[in-house]
Amino acid sequence: MYQNLEEVIDDLEKHGHLVRIREEVDPYLEMAAIHLKVYEEGGPALLFEKVKGSKYRAVSNLFGSIERSKFIFRKTWSSTQDVIALRNDPFKALKNPFAHVRSAMAATQALPKQESSLPASFQEIKIADLPLIQHWPNDGGAFITLPQVYSEDPEKPGIMNANLGMYRVQLNGNKYELNKEIGVHYQIHRGIGVHQAKATKKGEPLKVSIFIGGPPAHTLSAVMPLPEGLSEMTFAGMLAGRRFRYSYVDGYCISHDADFVITGEIHPGETKPEGPFGDHLGYYSLTHDFPLMRVHKVYAKQNAIWPFTVVGRPPQEDTSFGELIHELTGDAVQKEIPGVKEVHAVDAAGVHPLLFAIGSERYTPYQQVKQPAELLTLANRILGTGQLSLAKYLLIAAEEDQPLDTHREVDFLTYILERVDLRRDIHFQTNTTIDTLDYSGTGLNQGSKVIIAACGDRKRILCQEVPEQIKKLPEELQNFSHPRFVMPGVVALQGPAFSTYAKAQKEFDELAKVIQQKGAMSSCPLILVCDDSEDISRSIKDFLWVTFTRSNPACDMYGVNASYANKHWGCDNMIIDVRSKPHHAPPLIPDRDVEKKIERYFTKGAPLAGMAF
Repeated sequence: MYQNLEEVIDDLEKHGHLVRIREEVDPYLEMAAIHLKVYEEGGPALLFEKVKGSKYRAVSNLFGSIERSKFIFRKTWSSTQDVIALRNDPFKALKNPFAHVRSAMAATQALPKQESSLPASFQEIKIADLPLIQHWPNDGGAFITLPQVYSEDPEKPGIMNANLGMYRVQLNGNKYELNKEIGVHYQIHRGIGVHQAKATKKGEPLKVSIFIGGPPAHTLSAVMPLPEGLSEMTFAGMLAGRRFRYSYVDGYCISHDADFVITGEIHPGETKPEGPFGDHLGYYSLTHDFPLMRVHKVYAKQNAIWPFTVVGRPPQEDTSFGELIHELTGDAVQKEIPGVKEVHAVDAAGVHPLLFAIGSERYTPYQQVKQPAELLTLANRILGTGQLSLAKYLLIAAEEDQPLDTHREVDFLTYILERVDLRRDIHFQTNTTIDTLDYSGTGLNQGSKVIIAACGDRKRILCQEVPEQIKKLPEELQNFSHPRFVMPGVVALQGPAFSTYAKAQKEFDELAKVIQQKGAMSSCPLILVCDDSEDISRSIKDFLWVTFTRSNPACDMYGVNASYANKHWGCDNMIIDVRSKPHHAPPLIPDRDVEKKIERYFTKGAPLAGMAF
């Protein structure tokens, strides 16, 4: 059980899970580039001992694999799982109380512990003293990427009603006054947003503390979707095997286990431009006004270590975070939404844009034609649940004669495409909310959703190559070319550059008309029109990323022989326009000069020698 981050590093190094980089490294792009390469190769955690411009060390890739993450939490993993399971299903304890005494004790012993004063090892520093790490060339400045942002409920102050969340924090750049102001990026529905709304109503600023470092359990607790009544600080204590220790200084909560603490106030209505930031969808989230935090004090432990990660096109280190959370929470979604067996936020598609789900279908009597009914009820509940509400595409199937696994993406998609009735089973939700970081919509946080549901018998045999109808299109459609087979039932066409939605409508009307004239093509229910058909068909990961991050269902879905019946849209073949559009955010592209510069760390005799470059 680790008491601090230094102990974690020593343990990982002892067991071959960490490499020290002793040469001075530039926090401007270099550190991030090294991290990205090492993560891609499935490499170790990295301790940067000399960060240019700062006296503090930095560590990354701690959670770079599920195996390393579980190794870190090996001593407290099972007892923490038991407590979460108990919270999700308290009747377990009533059925067999003695079997759960240990779990109850683990939760009780993990209650936060208030100390009388700040540890002697803490010293005041400035924002400028921190490792100011910039990850991508067009980022607005340096960001904290593994913060634990702490706020208390103004109506119910105290640590047991507090919120600990992971919201990115911009330390410098833009219009921020260095050492005095930083930016905190969060949406109003998050825990801290609720606290801010209450503070604003009372006409007072919200006091915020940002913890960085400490035992890895504290970092993980900031992103855990915990059961009602289980506080993040109690969870942190359980998983760390040590009570969360804290005190108050100037009215701010200070974590005694953190390596760094930034305290400050968010005043009603005060914002400044935050971003751009290279984000988890694989694009930059652009500059927008977000809450400004006036810095009060900054603390650092003696020999403090700065943990960070790099966000970008998945998979990245946050992919491992997701797997870790899934293993800890188990069947939490099944408990929350009865009838749902599984929900999978598809990482390769940027997590939030695409959900695969398995549900039950019991509404249709056996003697009638099977069609989605209960599945649609479940789908709407899924899209109304927490972070799942950010999804744009929800593909849901009923598990009937054969077992389904949403993590086997090709098999699951194949099952859906074989069974979906394209005139009955496509359901749109228009003019609604999507992820703030997703720029495929009609405005910031604005877009649409589509539910594609499937059950019953197989309706079609899917094509295993490009169908004859689109192998060669007529001369008037010469802008649609280079057809490529993507997966069973899915084909990509390279289209002209996107200009306007009005022009796109005309282009797809013509394309659909020609395909229809050439004869039925039921074996190919999904046609993608893209900028580069070779790129999108290179792998399933490329197909998922391009398709679901670059399209907004209501605007970008078209159809062959499309029609409306009682305001319900249907077609013979779906066409999705996945071309880049002018309003999309730019994709993340590494700096070539920096890529070349970091090669020295991977050459013979260097600390990372042996990894492919």
